[in-house]
Amino acid sequence: MQIETELLKTCWFLAGPTACGKTATALILAERLSAEIIALDSMSLYRGMDVGTAKANSEEQRLVPHHMIDVLDPDEEYSLAEYVQSAEAVCRDIVDRGKTPLFVGGTGLYLRGVLRGVFAGPDADWEFRKQLEKTAAESDAGYLHGELLKVDPSSAERLHPNDARRLIRALEVYHLTGKTLTEQMQQGPLPAEQRSQHVYWLSPPRDWLYDRINRRVDQMIELGLVDEVRRLMSAEKPLSRSASQALGYKEMIDHLKDECTLEAAIETIQTRTRQFAKRQHTWFRNLKECLEIDVSGEESAEEIAGLILNY
Repeated sequence: MQIETELLKTCWFLAGPTACGKTATALILAERLSAEIIALDSMSLYRGMDVGTAKANSEEQRLVPHHMIDVLDPDEEYSLAEYVQSAEAVCRDIVDRGKTPLFVGGTGLYLRGVLRGVFAGPDADWEFRKQLEKTAAESDAGYLHGELLKVDPSSAERLHPNDARRLIRALEVYHLTGKTLTEQMQQGPLPAEQRSQHVYWLSPPRDWLYDRINRRVDQMIELGLVDEVRRLMSAEKPLSRSASQALGYKEMIDHLKDECTLEAAIETIQTRTRQFAKRQHTWFRNLKECLEIDVSGEESAEEIAGLILNY
């Protein structure tokens, strides 16, 4: 599955690690490009998950139309292929109205899927999945990640050890096809004449970014992350696996289940978010389509937007 070439060429992209300043820059870019923003974020899709995802707020959405935000209930799952399919429809609508699609976010898997297309893979083997889930529940933490390391080290390095859903899918693909998910997802970049020439990612200094991440997590607590997670846990339908494993939410769920103190949960969120930012950096640097925009952390959003437009 792949977005039509001529449509893809009209799109702009602004990616980068969490907390690097994408949102403020994107609002200025959207104004100057006459663009509408498409969220490139796997967790902004969920309604009611607002504080912990740092999605665009109501004022930001009023300034610039946003898409692919609040389209799922927290109990629903959503695949990469579904995202790409929906994104293509949104892009077509934006272009038909004379506007420019501007993808903004930090989910590297979604960015690659939009730029290069998606390997759909074999149908699910539900019995195999149930057996893996059962064995994982009876084993030490990290069992699934360890099993994937044996057969597909590249996918294991890319996936978080707690991301059970994607770990199981990678093991399932190998079980059903005899080939690793890495082998089957090796779509290279499209020829230069077929792809967007406007794919940028912000690359700030690591120390500056880590400080921003720590302060953002503290701010999320002040804005009510604990209460938000409590509401989600008390909903009639349980959180989907994806939603319950989201950064910030998993740790708060552990806290609300009395498995750790609030202070320990906050520290874990900060640590895991810094680790996630490091993985994002690797993702974007390894995508040949992405043009790295070095920022110092001292620039204003207007200055960063100017750097991109004058690249």
